[in-house]
Amino acid sequence: LLIAGLGIWQTGSAAWIHAKARLAQALLENAWEKTLAGDTAARPWPWADTWPVARLSVPRLHIEQMVLAGASGRTLAFGPGWMRSSKLPGESGSSVIAAHRDTHFAFLQHLQPNDVIKVETLQGPVTYRVTQSLVADSEKQQMFLPFFTTKDVDKGTGLGLSVVHG
Repeated sequence: LLIAGLGIWQTGSAAWIHAKARLAQALLENAWEKTLAGDTAARPWPWADTWPVARLSVPRLHIEQMVLAGASGRTLAFGPGWMRSSKLPGESGSSVIAAHRDTHFAFLQHLQPNDVIKVETLQGPVTYRVTQSLVADSEKQQMFLPFFTTKDVDKGTGLGLSVVHG
């Protein structure tokens, strides 16, 4: 009986994580609409310490998610987070967006070369195309450093989608 109870508890906990992620995205969508209307730091709920900065979509996979300011653990519990040490999507240089691999970025395993990733920002839409997929060690790779880019200065933008394990 105890083992069955623990099993039910674990299943309920896992379901809660996914339900919270979906509810948060609906509240964030509402805050994004307010942001587009001029409220540049519209909080999705009164105690939130983050706000939407972009909408990320992958048309082929029917994915659409709000991207939050910052990438703290608290922020990533509710959606993908823009790493503030990187450029905003669409700015010259590289932008890094992080999310948990088991929830918001579970779709990354299905991305294929040439897939289109669209990011809507306050400055307008930006379109990226998947060119590669790689595993990068954040302790050894420079892609997480501010202003890192593989492109010449003022010669385009890049987008890194980073998964968080744990």
